[in-house]
Amino acid sequence: MNPPHAPQRTASPDGVSRPWAPTPLLYASAAVHVGAVAATLLRPAAWPFALGAVALNHVGLTAAGLWPRSRLLGPNWVRLPALDAEPARIALTIDDGPDPDVTPRVLSLLARAGAEATFFCVGERVERFADVAREIVRNGHTIENHSQRHRHHFSLLGPGGMRAEISRAQDVILRVTGSRPRFFRAPAGLRNPFLEPVLAGLGLSLASWTRRGFDTVDRNADAVYQRLATSLRRDDILLLHDGNAARGANGNPVILEVLPRLLDAIAANRLRTVTLRSALPR
Repeated sequence: MNPPHAPQRTASPDGVSRPWAPTPLLYASAAVHVGAVAATLLRPAAWPFALGAVALNHVGLTAAGLWPRSRLLGPNWVRLPALDAEPARIALTIDDGPDPDVTPRVLSLLARAGAEATFFCVGERVERFADVAREIVRNGHTIENHSQRHRHHFSLLGPGGMRAEISRAQDVILRVTGSRPRFFRAPAGLRNPFLEPVLAGLGLSLASWTRRGFDTVDRNADAVYQRLATSLRRDDILLLHDGNAARGANGNPVILEVLPRLLDAIAANRLRTVTLRSALPR
């Protein structure tokens, strides 16, 4: 397994399918199920113990899926690759858009700072606000896949349901922007063991984050800023939201109050913003 600081670079260079390799946890899970069946067949009285082992295994799999930064179910970008030639990179990711009110103002703030960002967009919102999505790309940023509908039960879907949600968003984003996503971020970061095989088939890599601001639920811009800016360092992946953004006491979306300060902090730490896509192997 890769060390915690080194993301696993899994997306194929051209976005086509790539091999899927089960993780040690999934191999262990398969062994538990086979062992439980064998034990029950050889000694029927042992079925309560076999059932208990399977139940505990499923608890472990569920816990791994509820931990957004986990790599127990498959590769997961929690940081940028550590490259000596690029010592000062940091990735700013912005989720749940595009939003016709908030996103254009986010783009203005990014342009003023000369910053790049990765937007994880929802397919149906890309369809609805196609002009805003195209403006994101025209401004030099990238759009990645955040599912077609951003349903909170996404982690309960089977492989067919996940593939339908993700591939539909792939098609929509490609048609609207002319660019095929290379990364996927699960709604709320939650997933199950079926996700990685689906992503491998679509040539996508899973990306989570190093830290997030919780700016969809916290209306306190200072608290959101502190979560993101404290101990900033190279290769961090930061998460904010232009869609579903919480509003501060003054009615402004929290991201618009946090982003200028965060960009100043990034510059003060001599870090350069890059897109996730720029860190893929060439």
